[in-house]
Amino acid sequence: MPVTRRDTLRLLAASALLGVVPPLRRAEAREDLYDIGRFGNVRILHQTDVHAQALPLFFREPSANIGVADAAGRPPHLVGEAFLKQFGIAAGTPRAHAFTYLDFEEAAHRYGRMGGLAHMKALIDRFRGEVGAQNSLLLDGGDLWQGSALASLTDGAALVELGNRLGIDVMTGHWEFTYGEAQFRKNLAVFKGEFLAQNVFLTDEAAFNGAPSFDADTGRVFRPAIVKEIGGARLGIIGQAFPYQPIAHPQRLVADWTFGIREAELQKLVDALRSKERADAVLLLSHNGMDVDLKLASRVTGIDVILGGHTHDAVPQPSVVANAGGKTLVANAGSNGKFLAVLDLDLGGGRLKGVRYTLVPVFAAMIAPDADLAARIEALHAPHRAKLDEKLADAGELLYRRGNFNGTMDQLICDALRHELDAEIALSPGFRWGPSLLPGSPITMGDLMAETAITYPDVYVQEMTGAQLKSIMEDVCDNLFNKDPYLQQGGDMVRIGGMDYACAPDEAIGHRISEMTLDNGKPVEAEKTYRVAGWASVSLAQEGRPIWDVVARYLKQQRSAKLAKVNRVALKGVSGNPGYAAS
Repeated sequence: MPVTRRDTLRLLAASALLGVVPPLRRAEAREDLYDIGRFGNVRILHQTDVHAQALPLFFREPSANIGVADAAGRPPHLVGEAFLKQFGIAAGTPRAHAFTYLDFEEAAHRYGRMGGLAHMKALIDRFRGEVGAQNSLLLDGGDLWQGSALASLTDGAALVELGNRLGIDVMTGHWEFTYGEAQFRKNLAVFKGEFLAQNVFLTDEAAFNGAPSFDADTGRVFRPAIVKEIGGARLGIIGQAFPYQPIAHPQRLVADWTFGIREAELQKLVDALRSKERADAVLLLSHNGMDVDLKLASRVTGIDVILGGHTHDAVPQPSVVANAGGKTLVANAGSNGKFLAVLDLDLGGGRLKGVRYTLVPVFAAMIAPDADLAARIEALHAPHRAKLDEKLADAGELLYRRGNFNGTMDQLICDALRHELDAEIALSPGFRWGPSLLPGSPITMGDLMAETAITYPDVYVQEMTGAQLKSIMEDVCDNLFNKDPYLQQGGDMVRIGGMDYACAPDEAIGHRISEMTLDNGKPVEAEKTYRVAGWASVSLAQEGRPIWDVVARYLKQQRSAKLAKVNRVALKGVSGNPGYAAS
């Protein structure tokens, strides 16, 4: 008897539970990427890190996503050809373009833009319709309400509405909190789904003063978990918000709340869901970042699946993590609306009997958008159209951000900071969100805000010694390459303009950064003072102009935004690491 497509999918499901994932061997160019069939009795759809990208976009995946220690050479720390080999994806196919940076410009022209919430809505409706609404849920892993001009101009409210129209049942958060507690609660009051976060508690002072919380006895600010009756089974869902919120962002925005990973509290929740709530399976909706989730899965028992986000890793097949109670599948669903994950479960009788996971790329050209949502997105943009469509310059080359080190988009921002603020050196945060712009395309104010739209955007200039600059770089680098995932926060390396340097990811803090050299060829001296410009300060409330105004002024002076130089990072000790490809 011939092996059918459905047989192959069942094999993938069974092998995932065993920790063995055979490669797909179909001719991808001829297949319907969205004909995924059915499996089990429960379907969970998962999106994460959309970052308010309501419209289709281009987004280049990284050529540098370096893993260190136990993370070296394992998902998600694979790029390019190593990634394709690991997951059995044929080069030159739509999936190869979606998941890697390879031949990005040529493939972007061939396959077109990706994502867009109206296209996502059509796909969501298709997948939910295949199994029945009563047998499916839509989960959002956070970072939906921030990251675009529309989000910034409406304090996230427009994205709350669009999320409601998508039909989100459960979500957790990260950048959502950066609107500040008052606006966040205002947005939350409009959200129609459940917001879950087991790891957010009141500070002692806030609890003493009677600050609002979900549970005054425990001090939990939000509902931690919920049990959903679905497909004739009981599914327990726990929310895990970004654990490092007051460190990675200004603490003043959430002054009454404390965060953290909270392993012990999480274990108690899992145990209670299974014993008291009689959950057939437990799912963690996480915004920890994939490396943190992999460690967490090895230490907390009883979680069947972790659907993760934050680090923007698009991983086609889950990792299987063994722990004292059995095993946990850990998945991560990419970013910027490029992907929709479909988790099909065979669930009942007090256990999870089977799993099938499909991470689907959202190609706008292959999906007819939902007409009603497309019209609403246009209506929400209409009052701001003159501002958003203002042309600032043309892209003189490919402008992209994602990657462990300097990308061309952040180099452009650094160039603008140096020019406009008369600085020798510029710093730009290692954010992982923001679309890519193809050569020759116009750069509009909407495009610029999609790279910079945060609630603490002010620029600054300060005098800094070479030693102080190195200390800052070492600290950020340790956040990225610390061997303990619990001491990472999930961003990329701070971008540097006006200076080249060397980096040794496998070294200890204090020994990773060296060979700091200005663009004029002079070495950075430890005792010498330099004029440094930057933006998005976490520790200081700045009073400068917002970064988008500074960069817009710079771009208007350019007919074509072409970089004179991309500052170089010479990497040491990464030869053979499949998370790095020199490109």
